Amino acid sequence: MHYVVATDGSTASDEAVAYATRHAVALGATLEIVHVLTPETELIDGEVIMPGDDTAFETGEQTVERAHRLAREEAGDADIEVRTELLTGRPADALTEYAEEVEADALYLGHRGLSTERERVVGSVAKSVLDKATIPVTIIR
Repeated sequence: MHYVVATDGSTASDEAVAYATRHAVALGATLEIVHVLTPETELIDGEVIMPGDDTAFETGEQTVERAHRLAREEAGDADIEVRTELLTGRPADALTEYAEEVEADALYLGHRGLSTERERVVGSVAKSVLDKATIPVTIIR
């Protein structure tokens, strides 16, 4: 079995990592922690600029490494494989396409990430993942 869990460093995604880890331990599944880099572009003097490329990558690496440590702590002495991966693009598309590409058995994510935009019940990324996914999705609150 192969589970993919998305993290953005938020409390909700930390909960998703912990929950997915418990499932992976219980079923002996591989756990893959992913973070989506979403470069924001700016139009400066007629050119499209992607600011902070190195910073975005470094922050993404730190985010998945922190989640990896959390998963290892949650797993305790259990012998499960935990991997990390950085993705790029629109979060819902990147997550669902990647999960399909690696033939994941399930996808986990927090109900709301770090975005400043708020929706009443479930965040827009979580909603979009539910709409696009072809595998079971667990949204953690």
